[in-house]
Amino acid sequence: MAVQISPSILSADFARLADEAARVENVADWLHVDVMDYHFVPNLTLGLPVVESLLKTTSTPIDCHLMIQDPDRWAPDYAEAGAASVTIHAEAAKAAVRTLRAIRAAGARAGLALNPATAVEGYEDLMPEIDMLLVMTVEPGFGGQRFLDIVMPKLSRARALIDKYGGEVWLQVDGGVSVETIERCAEAGADVFVAGNAVYGADDPARAVAELRSLAERATPPRW
Repeated sequence: MAVQISPSILSADFARLADEAARVENVADWLHVDVMDYHFVPNLTLGLPVVESLLKTTSTPIDCHLMIQDPDRWAPDYAEAGAASVTIHAEAAKAAVRTLRAIRAAGARAGLALNPATAVEGYEDLMPEIDMLLVMTVEPGFGGQRFLDIVMPKLSRARALIDKYGGEVWLQVDGGVSVETIERCAEAGADVFVAGNAVYGADDPARAVAELRSLAERATPPRW
C-alpha cells in the first residue's frame, strides 16, 4: 500500500476553495473535506452543495469525512454526487452496515471513523464492509488541534486488526498530522494521512505535500 496524502480544506481559505484545491492538484492523492453539522461536533462547516461545486473544479478525488449526527441519511448522497470516498463515524451511525453498503453501491469507497476514546476492537466484524478505517488523533470538530499521543497505541492495534482481517482496507489518520508526527503515524501502520494546517498553513502547499509524503514513505515499515 503506497503512502497517500489527503490535504484537508478545513484549513484552507473558504472564500477561495477552487483556488485552494488547485494548489495541491497533481501532488495530493485526495482532497479531504470535513463536513460538520454543529450537532455531532460543535462546529459548522460546509455541506453537499459545496462538495458538488468542488467536484466540478478539481480533478483530485474528494475524500468526504462526515462529522454529522445522521450519516445514515446523508452519506449516500455524497457518494452519489461523485465523492470518491465517504467516511461515517461509528459513534453517529445507527445502521452502519446498511449505510456503508449504500456508500459502496453508489460507487464510493466506504470509510468508518473512530473518535480518540472509541476502541477499535469492537468493530472487527465490520472489516468486510469498509474500505478505510479512520483513526482520529484529535477530538473531531476543529482544525489546528494538538496531536493526541495517547491514540498511538490504538493506531497500532488498528493496523494489527486490518492485517488480521487480510482485506484491502486502508488505515487513515486525521488530526495534528505534520512533519513532527507523520513518521510516527507511518511507523504505527497508517498509510493515508490527512493534513490541514501542515499543508494549507505552509507558503507552498504543494511542497508541503511532497515533504509529508517523503517523511511517511521513509518511515513506513515493509509489509507482506
